[in-house]
Amino acid sequence: MILIGLDPGLGTTGWGVIAAEGNRLSHVANGQIKTEPSMELARRLALLHDALFEVIRTHRAESAAAEEVLGNSNPQSTLKLGQARGVVLLAASRSGLAVGEYHPSVVKKAVVGTGGAEKRQIQAMVQHLLPGVKLAGPDAADALAVAITHAHHLASAKSLARRAYA
Repeated sequence: MILIGLDPGLGTTGWGVIAAEGNRLSHVANGQIKTEPSMELARRLALLHDALFEVIRTHRAESAAAEEVLGNSNPQSTLKLGQARGVVLLAASRSGLAVGEYHPSVVKKAVVGTGGAEKRQIQAMVQHLLPGVKLAGPDAADALAVAITHAHHLASAKSLARRAYA
C-alpha cells in the first residue's frame, strides 16, 4: 500500500510517501511545498492545494494521514495554519483518499518512543526506519513520520480485524 503523510503549514507543507508491505516500510518520495508570504492568502491556499493534489496523483497514494495542528500564542498564525490544514485535508479527500489524523505526540511516540521527542530525534529515527532516505527538510521528515505512524496504525487495525474474525 502506498501511503502519504502530510505535515500542514501555510509557509511550508511537508509530504512524505512510503510503501508498506506488511510490517516492511520503504521510502518512495518526500518533499516540501512552499508558498510565498508576499502572496495573498487565497492564492497561497490554491497553490498548496494544486501542488499537493499533483503529488498525490503522481505517487498514486492509496491512503493519507495528516498531523493535527496545535494552536500557538498568535491567533492569526493559528488561523492561517488551520486554513492550510483544511486545504491539505481537502486535497487528500478530493483525491479519493481516507485520511487518518494524528496528534503530534502520537506521531512522536510511534516513531521515537516518547511523545516529547525533538525534531532532530524524529529525523534520526525516520532515517533509521527508511534507510537511504534523503530528507527534503524538517517538514518532510515530519510528514514521513506521520506516514510511518499511519502504516503502524493500519497494520494494527488489520491484525485486530483478522483475530476478531478468526
